[in-house]
Amino acid sequence: MAALSPRDARLALALGGDAAPFPGTGPVAVFRPVPADRLDGVEPGRLCIYTGFKPDHDAFAARGLTVARAPEGGARHAAALVCLPRARAFAQGLIAAACAVTDGPVLVDGQKTDGVDALLRACRARMEVGEAISKAHGKLFALDGPAGATALADWRLAPQRIAGGYTTAPGVFSADGPDPGSVALASVLPAVMPGMVADLGAGWGWLAAQVLAREGVREIHLIEAEADALDCARMNLSDPRAHFHWADATAFRAPVPFDAIVCNPPFHAGRSADPALGRAFVAAAAGLLAPSGTLWLVANRHLAYEEALAAAFNRVARLDDTGGSYKLFRADQPRRQPSRGARLSPHQGRRR
Repeated sequence: MAALSPRDARLALALGGDAAPFPGTGPVAVFRPVPADRLDGVEPGRLCIYTGFKPDHDAFAARGLTVARAPEGGARHAAALVCLPRARAFAQGLIAAACAVTDGPVLVDGQKTDGVDALLRACRARMEVGEAISKAHGKLFALDGPAGATALADWRLAPQRIAGGYTTAPGVFSADGPDPGSVALASVLPAVMPGMVADLGAGWGWLAAQVLAREGVREIHLIEAEADALDCARMNLSDPRAHFHWADATAFRAPVPFDAIVCNPPFHAGRSADPALGRAFVAAAAGLLAPSGTLWLVANRHLAYEEALAAAFNRVARLDDTGGSYKLFRADQPRRQPSRGARLSPHQGRRR
């Protein structure tokens, strides 16, 4: 059996002592765990996993657990665990959301590198907090859910408007404005683009909006794993040519091949740069394009995607030589045949 994750190690200490034991019955909400978390100590049938990140959502569902984006229909829980993300406003919002639906203790867990110490101080400034458990470069502490629902009410997550009239949300990538890489990519897109376009890792829709401004575009499909970001994209793009898919771009299957794909791929796994993510996006793009299709890609200059592009496409061209922070590529004629697999499920393709 795999070793306990740092979170599981702290949770075992909490549930095995008197610091903040969960009630013996009733559902337990777990906000934003990662697949490495075993969540031992709570019967699987009691767990309610809440995450809007599609790969994690699918991983927990494959374990037979109850999974949803967020609590719905007035759901109440006997206890909760909040797994802190890096973005502070998002982390605060998750704590407030957990308190709002929990009748008992809310455990908050995170690594020091993810800001758990600052969150602990912020909670203590507003309400009573149990003694923190420190282990494996992180901390776990407990709040009373009903008390936190009042004391932390102003931390609840809400969409925000930014320059240009766009809507974003805490925790989504580049929430304060368009990512400079996407801006650089948009600057080299042609004035006329082919009819069927996809945006892999579309975020809150800024790059897709630039594509829709080009002539010739009949449809653009925004494929995004983070549900909150995709919700913002739906608000930002009212154009009927835009279609939205909550999906892992590296596993997405389209009913028809695309003529063009634009992509500003993610390259972090936690706090560490992981070029394998970008390479997976390149391979996915090659599988989704028509034989004559084109990929337009931006990458941070230190990331080596050239070999992956050469393996997946017959023609690859660098579009910039400015020495800036980004590399821009055009890749044509994918070597792989386009993916013609599964039809879109109603969940993936539903517009809201």
